[in-house]
Amino acid sequence: MSVAAIGADGHDGVDQLYVETRELRLQGFLLFLVSDCVLFSSFIFAYLYLRNSGQGWPPPGIQRLDVGFAAWNSVVLFGSGATMHYALENFKHGNFIRYMWFLLATIVLGAGFLGGQAYEYNHLIFGEHVTWWGSGIFGASFFTLTGMHGMHVFFGVCYLTVLVLQSAAGVYTKGKYFGITAGTLYWHFVDVIWVVLFSIFYLI
Repeated sequence: MSVAAIGADGHDGVDQLYVETRELRLQGFLLFLVSDCVLFSSFIFAYLYLRNSGQGWPPPGIQRLDVGFAAWNSVVLFGSGATMHYALENFKHGNFIRYMWFLLATIVLGAGFLGGQAYEYNHLIFGEHVTWWGSGIFGASFFTLTGMHGMHVFFGVCYLTVLVLQSAAGVYTKGKYFGITAGTLYWHFVDVIWVVLFSIFYLI
């Protein structure tokens, strides 16, 4: 089944209202990502400022985070960024079946990343007794920032699941697929944010 065959309305699947609002939708979505970037930047700046306030890092009594496990979980998330890229490219080129498989793979990898994060939280909280509320600046910063990122990944997985259902229902056509473009941009955004968080919490 080709994308062009889905939902074709005799005008390449593009209605006039969609054409007129496509750029505005993209600009609005980019502004949303910029605002999200400002939010993360504020928390990251606060974390780095407090980290360099002089008590040593990590604070006494807290072990360094497990870099190996976090690196493996990062590969899972970055892999989902690659599958999302190929999903969009296959949709653009009319390969609907391959698009759906790559989109489903992205969802599975995103859920896998969340599972890895849940495992790490469980290990820190119950194994090493590192908590948001009882481990000072380190615990509050780590769980707040990684938790915010995990929440974004969760919302992304939900959004991609909606894309699967909409795509199966023929909502998107070869000339009308802003929802898929937005999903791809959002997923790459959570990838970029994780690069920063992985660097500041696990590497430096």
